[in-house]
Amino acid sequence: MSCWSGFFRPMECIKRSLFLVFTISFTIYLISYFYTSPHLAARPKSNDLHMESEKSLFRKLSINFKQILGKQNGELPPENEKSGNKATPTPTQLFAFIINEEEKCKDRTPFLVLLISTTAAELQHRKAIRESWASEAAVPGADIVRLFTLGSDPRGDKGDVLLRESEQYHDIIQQDFLDTYNNLTLKTLMGMSWVATYCSGTRFAMKTDSDVFVNTMHLIEKLLRPLPPPTQNYFTGHLMTGHRPIQNKASKWYLSEEEFPENKYHPFCSGTGYVFSGDLAAKIVDASLMIKFIHLEDVYIGFCLNAKGVEIAPSPKSLFNIHKVPFSPCVYNELITSHHIEPHEHILYWETLQEKKHTCQERKVHPGAS
Repeated sequence: MSCWSGFFRPMECIKRSLFLVFTISFTIYLISYFYTSPHLAARPKSNDLHMESEKSLFRKLSINFKQILGKQNGELPPENEKSGNKATPTPTQLFAFIINEEEKCKDRTPFLVLLISTTAAELQHRKAIRESWASEAAVPGADIVRLFTLGSDPRGDKGDVLLRESEQYHDIIQQDFLDTYNNLTLKTLMGMSWVATYCSGTRFAMKTDSDVFVNTMHLIEKLLRPLPPPTQNYFTGHLMTGHRPIQNKASKWYLSEEEFPENKYHPFCSGTGYVFSGDLAAKIVDASLMIKFIHLEDVYIGFCLNAKGVEIAPSPKSLFNIHKVPFSPCVYNELITSHHIEPHEHILYWETLQEKKHTCQERKVHPGAS
């Protein structure tokens, strides 16, 4: 029966209508407040972020997805288009985990989490890395967690093979964005979010690539263990300063003026290998909610550090190498990264280093020394 059907109840109907209008208006106000309030846009403390659940943290990360897809007009870049579905993800849609390792840090507080960027096809790289420098027993007395980070294979479904590998080693995390060069930033943010959500107690983490040799022994014994605990806001690697956007459209590092109107990047570290204190994972994820996405992963992380007021710690130039260093056990004994490494070289270099390093005269390297 209509509210107005009763002859003697007009005032009651008016009250009900006003209450309904108020309820709807107040609900809209609350929704608007929670999505636009400057108080909520302010940067939360890292401890608060450490306590957030997986669902909450990844929902926050998705707020920046229009920027993550790199388009202002709501159109997907080609590598993110899915067959039959070219709609841009809204802030409530997430890249879902295909493979996850939620329990990896349960009942343990690692000293170092290794986030190794790889692709589904790099099976031999992963096998060699597991057997060499990223073995979780590589450094005596240091609890190391190894994770390979992947997106979805754009060349075809290798899911069954990858799933079997994951079930055997439990060291793979994968989300359903396409695993392309232009999505490397997504892959790195996935790793950062994983650390902040599932392993926030780790003292340090390192992002590197599967074609990089990492001397984890030198990294831990000579660079990280001498640092005083607790270590916060620590970030180091091969420092890149004064770099400008490349305007050549044929370059994979091309960045348009629309994407980045300034003429110089903030300082950043080469994505071949950088190390950071565990607290920075949550802070970088937090900063990514407010910073327009670019596909240059290492440059983008530099933007996030700048937004949080984090200064990159200098390190000796010989430690983090962005090129391939000719192998010598005494040379590799005093470096942390060497680039463009083949699978068999990971194992050969690591085994030779363990056998011969004691014959080398070691120099004492302090963090920040030159």
